[in-house]
Amino acid sequence: QVQLVESGGGSVQAGGSLSLSCAVSGYTYSRYCMAWFRQDSGKEREAVASIDSDGSSSVADSVKGRFTISKDNTKNILYLQMNSLKPEDTAMYVCTADPVRWCGEVSRLRWTDFSYRGKGTQVTVSS
Repeated sequence: QVQLVESGGGSVQAGGSLSLSCAVSGYTYSRYCMAWFRQDSGKEREAVASIDSDGSSSVADSVKGRFTISKDNTKNILYLQMNSLKPEDTAMYVCTADPVRWCGEVSRLRWTDFSYRGKGTQVTVSS
């Protein structure tokens, strides 16, 4: 049974940093496309960063230069390093994975593309 468990969210002032983690267990497939989605109340869900098992990654224009996605394959943990946070980054951040899909450009990813999803971790950025 695949499980994705996020951690690292919290409250921070604008300009600060947070590092999110997603611990993956039970995932026995040889490849993956993994992505971080976020959603705040009243806003559309947005894919902010993705990474393929070949190491290629993509970040959304809204977070480019501030967010970095990475994965430690030995520990099976997905990371999202978030720097220079802004109030508009406030959202629930959810980790997702799929064994079939190739990620490609993050702007093309949809929530329904992913077979596995975590429960999320809340990020709140105050001005």
